[in-house]
Amino acid sequence: MAISRTLTSAAAIALLAGQAALAEPLSFAPSSHPGSMFEQMMRDPGNGDGASMPSRLRRQIVDYATREAPGTIVIDTPNTYLYYVVGGGRAIRYGIGIGREGFTWSGVKTVERKAEWPDWVPPAEMIARQPYLPRFMAGGPGNPLGARAMYLAGTVYRIHGTNAPATIGKSVSSGCIRLLNEDVVDLYARVNVGTKVVVLPMQRMRALDIAVGPRPRIGGTS
Repeated sequence: MAISRTLTSAAAIALLAGQAALAEPLSFAPSSHPGSMFEQMMRDPGNGDGASMPSRLRRQIVDYATREAPGTIVIDTPNTYLYYVVGGGRAIRYGIGIGREGFTWSGVKTVERKAEWPDWVPPAEMIARQPYLPRFMAGGPGNPLGARAMYLAGTVYRIHGTNAPATIGKSVSSGCIRLLNEDVVDLYARVNVGTKVVVLPMQRMRALDIAVGPRPRIGGTS
């Protein structure tokens, strides 16, 4: 396939030049779709690091009260955080990009497989919505799945890297969870196949309560 050969060649050139992190992103979306999320993502000039990222979205160890066992991943959708539970009331917190409006979801899943520099094969549902997308994209620095991917059992969703760091902290995807490449490499090394993944629902009120604390009820009972 012409697209596959072109991508493989482009990725190889970038890697051989020692500029994998700085490689120019590739664009395949036709000009008739100038505002598509895919085209915007492919144009992003970011180099995959978090140098300009708000401090709250940078990887850090934080206090985190949970009943989940160490090794569990918790996706805090409304606050755009991923927590990797380490135990003792602590967790590693990563900033993430989440599904755009209408594409968020919640539930409990497990990691069924892992891949380094994964190929991207857009699912049929995405192709139906955006028929101009490539049917296959070889893994590499220009691939929207980034440096690593962890596939969630029973879904078309993944926790993966991104070559568009400016999208972290935003609602941008079709349901997948994205991290900076440097963060997804760190998480990937900690996660095993079978790891439990808890995805919390998009509840704006919950985010507010975390920030300011529960507010007193007016009338009624608790």
